[in-house]
Amino acid sequence: MTAPDGIDPRGPRFAAWITSALLLAATILALTGIAVTSSSATFGWFAYQLLASSSFSGGWAIMSAPIGERAADPGFIVASIVAALFVWGVVSPATSPWAVLFRTVVRPRLAPPAELEDPRPPRFAQGVGLVVVGLGLVLHLAGVPLALPIATAAAFMAAFLNAAFGFCLGCQMYLLLQRAGVLGRRGTAA
Repeated sequence: MTAPDGIDPRGPRFAAWITSALLLAATILALTGIAVTSSSATFGWFAYQLLASSSFSGGWAIMSAPIGERAADPGFIVASIVAALFVWGVVSPATSPWAVLFRTVVRPRLAPPAELEDPRPPRFAQGVGLVVVGLGLVLHLAGVPLALPIATAAAFMAAFLNAAFGFCLGCQMYLLLQRAGVLGRRGTAA
């Protein structure tokens, strides 16, 4: 099996910066939206002490909200956009918006890369991001409290590690699965 043509390793890191910003926005919006709101909290805090007449009943607002209200949550909308970009990155990485932006605007201003990298691990990492964010979206629509902010925060941490430090968690998962024989192995030299 021949390896596909290599890609500039700076491209996925460039995309990770933009993805990190979008995921951070999705996390912040999810933390201020319906996913964390209490439905009927009637308590007050004074110097971190519950008032004598305080009570907490009703639970989370997301559990009783209609599905339309859950889908209209700003954190859900931004996370849906990120998920769509992850799908694009998995299905057609060469035409994804961040790849096109890097190839047409950024790369011409940089020196050629010292070496090219295999495009399969970054593509797999896009799929891992899609699964994490997609799971958060599905659980959010199902009414699970905090599912969306937890999922987007986890994806943000992975994207930020790649952007800031060049450590791609999804790529490392791909390589581990490849070594274990779960994913296709490269051709061996005879």
